[in-house]
Amino acid sequence: MNLTTTYLGMALKSPLVVGSCAPLTEDLNNLKKMEDAGAAAIVLHSFFEEQLRQERLELHHHFTHGTESFAEALNYFPEPQVFHLGSEEYLSHIRQAKESLEIPIIASLNGSTLGGWLDYAQQIEQAGADALELNIYYLPTDPEVSGTEIEENYLDILRVVRAEVKIPIAVKVAPFFSNTANMAKRLAETGADGLVLFNRFYQPDFDLENLEVYPHIILSSPQALRLPMHWIALLYGRIPCDLAATSGIHHTTDILKMLMAGAKITQLVSVLLRYGIDYLATLESNLRDWLVEHDYESVAQMQGSLSQLHCPDPTAFERVQYIKALQSYLPAWRTLDNNEAEEALH
Repeated sequence: MNLTTTYLGMALKSPLVVGSCAPLTEDLNNLKKMEDAGAAAIVLHSFFEEQLRQERLELHHHFTHGTESFAEALNYFPEPQVFHLGSEEYLSHIRQAKESLEIPIIASLNGSTLGGWLDYAQQIEQAGADALELNIYYLPTDPEVSGTEIEENYLDILRVVRAEVKIPIAVKVAPFFSNTANMAKRLAETGADGLVLFNRFYQPDFDLENLEVYPHIILSSPQALRLPMHWIALLYGRIPCDLAATSGIHHTTDILKMLMAGAKITQLVSVLLRYGIDYLATLESNLRDWLVEHDYESVAQMQGSLSQLHCPDPTAFERVQYIKALQSYLPAWRTLDNNEAEEALH
């Protein structure tokens, strides 16, 4: 059974890729376990724009602190151990991963502005990363900022990074554009080799007892796959770049649905946090069994088979089906007789 696929120009042994997640991918031993369990590639945890900004502030502080006290202090440089360079650790992590693993390593940059971290993309390439995932995490809250400005911000960031590096670039995007299809097309035209659908924005919760806002991370559920699956099926064959699916992929059937929609790979995170890294081997085994049982010879044979481009009924993805779906839904109470309905109310 041939599970191979291609993504960002890389030949992968399967569509099972570990997505970006600090608890999973910042430890080298975990990366080795992932490869042993069957991961075809790994997206490292993101390096954040805020980290680079903080480093520069700390570096400036140490370089200038005390220089006003003595003239000779103008040539003072801090001892290396005085400040911590997280960016160097990230670059070192890439190098170590490339030395220790045979599968592709994809670095991740998480930013929101045309900041100095864009220059860092070139250093990531020099460190040996096989590709770069540009995680543009931009949550606009200013009512004066238009949708056009937001879209141009995405394109400007991609344009600058594309000019800095030669390795493949995937852009991880949010689903909240006024026309997601048009934005996907523009990103591809600007230089994206792949799109990762979709980013999940941080959503804090309220502590009602202490009247505080606090972080509350909720892992994705299988129901979350509907949105990326829908858009991958719509975009497949219509934009000139690879499509990667993320969010809501927990079971073998979820992987199959994403592949049939048109995804080149499926990025796994929440399911590995829930069941452990070794669950990768279970997913791969189940994927093989399903393909054999249903007479498929390869993953490539099914990719895009249920996309809008190849679907026998293309309107199944469109507005008219929304009306049919509403009309076909039968509330639970409609299936109960009078006695059962009375009991349910009590």
